[in-house]
Order: sequence, then C-alpha cells, then structure tokens
Amino acid sequence: MPKFKYTAKSEKDEGVVSDTVSAPSKSVLAKDLREKNYFLIKAEVLEEEGTGKGFSLLPKKVSLQEKMFFTRNLKVMLSGGLSFSRALQVLSDQTKNEWFKGVILEIRGKITSGSSFSQALESYPGIFSEVFRNMIKLSEESGTLEKTLESLTNQMEKEYELKSKIKSALIYPAVIICAMAGIGIIFLTVFIPQLATTFDGMGAELPVFTRLIVGFGTFLSERWYFVLLLFVSFFYGAKGLAKTRKGKRFVDSLLLKIPIVSPMVKKSNTAYFAKTMGSLLLSGVPMIKSMEILSRSVSNTYYANSIKDAAKAIERGGKLSSALLPFTELYGSMPIQMMEVGEETGQTTDMLFRIADFMDEEVMNTTKNLTAIMEPVLMIFIGAAIGIFALAVIQPIYSMLDYI
Repeated sequence: MPKFKYTAKSEKDEGVVSDTVSAPSKSVLAKDLREKNYFLIKAEVLEEEGTGKGFSLLPKKVSLQEKMFFTRNLKVMLSGGLSFSRALQVLSDQTKNEWFKGVILEIRGKITSGSSFSQALESYPGIFSEVFRNMIKLSEESGTLEKTLESLTNQMEKEYELKSKIKSALIYPAVIICAMAGIGIIFLTVFIPQLATTFDGMGAELPVFTRLIVGFGTFLSERWYFVLLLFVSFFYGAKGLAKTRKGKRFVDSLLLKIPIVSPMVKKSNTAYFAKTMGSLLLSGVPMIKSMEILSRSVSNTYYANSIKDAAKAIERGGKLSSALLPFTELYGSMPIQMMEVGEETGQTTDMLFRIADFMDEEVMNTTKNLTAIMEPVLMIFIGAAIGIFALAVIQPIYSMLDYI
C-alpha cells in the first residue's frame, strides 16, 4: 500500500498540517482528510509497501484473537450506525498488528471504490477463511450482515476458548519435559565425564552400560554443535515433510491413533464440522455447497476426504446422517444419531449446533483431566531417567567393591 507525505489545510482556518500516512490511493486519502475537516493541498508518494523493495520485519500473520477483535468490533460499530468506511478506519487505528492494519485500510479502500465487503475480503484468503467469506457474501445478499458477524464472532470465541484450554493443559507436561531434558544434558556433559575420570584414576573397569552413557556424554560435550545441527535439521525436515501431501496424511493418521491425542482430535474436528455446517446452513448456503466449503476448510486429511465422499452420497439423494454413517469411527455414533433425529424432526441446523456444543464440552472436560492423566506418565518417565543415571553411577562402584 502506498505511503503518502501530504499537506492539508483545515476548514476552520486552524492552519496547515503535514504528515506521512499509508493509504490505498490519493483519492481515499483526500476523502479521509475531508472527514476530519481538512482539504488536501499536496500529496507525494514516498514508497509502495509490500512491493518487495527492502526487507520487511512485519509479521504477515493475523492471530485468531485479532480476527475475533476485528469481527466483534465491526459488528458493534455497524449496529451503532457508523458507516463501513468510518468503522474500518477506527478498527485500523485500534489494531496493533501493523500488517493487519494495512490490510484493513486496503479493504476500506476497496469498499470506498465501490466493492462490496465480501468482494474486498476475497483478496485475503490467508486471513479470512472461505467459510467466513461465503457467510459474509450471503449475509450481504439477505441483509443480515450484523447477525452473521455476531455468529462468526461467537464461533471464533468458542474456538479461541478451546485452544486456550488445550494450551493451558499442555504447559505443565511441557515444562516438566523441558526441565528434565535440561537436567539430563547437564548431567551427561558435566558430571558423567568427571565421574569417568575419577573411575579411570582408580583403575576401575567400567561396565558396558556405563561406558555407553560416558561415551554419549563425552560426544555431547565435545560435539554439541553437531547434535544441535542434527536437531535443527530434523525439526525443519519434519516440518517441511509435514507440508507435503504424503507427509500431512501420515501426520493426520498418527494424530488419529495416539491414545490421549486421538479422542481430542476426533471430538474437536466433529465439533468444528457441526458448528460450521450449522452456520453455513443457517446463512442460506445449500447443503452440497456447504460440504464443499467444509472439505476445503478442515485441516485433517481424513475428515476432508470423508466430507467429500459424504457430499457425493448427498448428491445421490442421501441424508447427511446416512452419508456420514460409513465414517462413524471419525465422527462417533452419538453425533450421527443426533443428526438423524434432527433430520426427522426438521431441526437439522439446531441439532448441529447442539452437537457442536456437546463435543466442545467433551473436549474441555478432556483437557481438564489431561494434567491428571499426564502426571503418572511423567512420574514413570522421570523415574526411568533417574534410574538410568543412577545405574550408570552405581554399577562401577559395585564393580570396584569386588576388587577390595
């Protein structure tokens, strides 16, 4: 987005002001100044942001919390009677993320130039999902934009709350594991080599297990950079592999098989499916179209494929519940039975929202119990680590006693 150095005069004869701002175009800048009771005298383009000139340190990422803040406050301001242009200007001023601030101003510029809100959002698929954009488009056609913005805000709030609960539950085991790893590295690189030197000076023959521990500790202390390089290469290699089709499929399959993780993945994906499907249907999106959008929105490959297959079954005249029946292992029997009841009573949308609330509650209950589940696992892990190090130290001592 261009950056302008402008000079403007106040309508109230308060003098001339000069400043540097970013604006989509000179005409948009002039209109902004008129709204503030200033007339544009001169505007000079300084630079074009985002054209690849130089290196930008601005993070080109918008968090869920920032999108939630944007959607909620936009709804409040539109309900309060503010124009789209004024509401977006206020939102850009309140946003701390500089890159997102520029995006909001660009959206404002497109709307000022005659585009609809949904058309302006089409340029930013990385920020606003296909579900978000389609719901906005249909709400503009039906005149229910404010209601849809409120619905989208509620969805994001629930998603944010769920992610926060999961992160909070994982902090405790993560801290314990990191602390144990740090203590283990210090023990291997500092204390084990010193003990090995002591034992060598006493002429003791070290057992095989102790020699392995000592050898590994010595290698770690002398070739730490090699281990670090190996770790970084493995991390980025695994990250790159996970982005490929086969790699992502493998990771998604693994997540559905790990004992503690699998139930959470299944319940959260089922909740997302039910919640989003209900919102799309409520907004007026046809069933088949909703399924197509959902298949491109879910992150897990197996859920995406199941939705595509279910959409084909619905096209042939089947119901949603019967179309998902072959995928009971993914969605669970209870949600599918609830969908069937909703279809029989003509309350499919309401039942989908009930399923979403139920599954979200299940995930939250699982996260509450996650710490209690992890504690005995961590205790076993810590005990095993201490036992290994203790065995490596005690074995040589017992071997020396045999010679006394």
